[in-house]
Amino acid sequence: MSDMYLQASSLSALPGIRHAFFTRNGGVSGGIYESLNGGVGSKDAAEHVSENRSRMEDALGVPRGHLVSCYQIHSPNVIVAEKPWTRAEAPRADAIVTRTPGLAVGVATADCGPILFADGEASVVGAAHSGWKGAIGGVLEAAIESMEKLGARRERIVAALGPMISQPSYEVGAEFVAQFTAHAPDNARFFTPSPREGHAQFDLPGYIAMRLTRAGVAHVEDLKACTYAAADRFYSYRRSTHRHEPDYGRHINAIAIMG
Repeated sequence: MSDMYLQASSLSALPGIRHAFFTRNGGVSGGIYESLNGGVGSKDAAEHVSENRSRMEDALGVPRGHLVSCYQIHSPNVIVAEKPWTRAEAPRADAIVTRTPGLAVGVATADCGPILFADGEASVVGAAHSGWKGAIGGVLEAAIESMEKLGARRERIVAALGPMISQPSYEVGAEFVAQFTAHAPDNARFFTPSPREGHAQFDLPGYIAMRLTRAGVAHVEDLKACTYAAADRFYSYRRSTHRHEPDYGRHINAIAIMG
């Protein structure tokens, strides 16, 4: 396991597939973005983000310019990637799937859940950005359906949950709990009482894993890494907000089929 990225053993076991949940280490950015900030939407110097993403492409073993990500909007929208695109051309979506070798598909996160998917037999991979809005809105199921259209089968798909905010660090208000339990009463099991009256703590990784399992994905792995708790290794939107910082870095989480 590199300090620059984490890997899921279930995905690493698949031949012909490369993946990485990149941490904040191993890049050139400074200050609040130190050091491997991949967020093109951040206020970091563009040349630093570009160099960081190039280092990620090298780590994934794809050509420079062949790591694609989308303009994320907390939606269930999925894009099929067949060739690289520029930031100006980036589609508005929250998941990308592909069967094109040598093209890495990735999502940016800083507390939300990154999920990487692969059907090794069909050589189809995908990446999804799932905060609570995306998860309850169906982005995970939409990504699986898009992979199936490319030849994957959900019972063969391996899904890995990367670093995201964990339940002890994710306090929410009563209206948040009410929205989830109105959607499905048994969603109450993903909340525990918070020390602060009128609040609860939400299990985002657990909720994502449940949605994946319910969708028919038989192999779900959770790296159990909390972005909020490990400031030396991960960026966190919530932590930067609590620290009154003007912006925050973003991780890239990506997967590719090797050519």
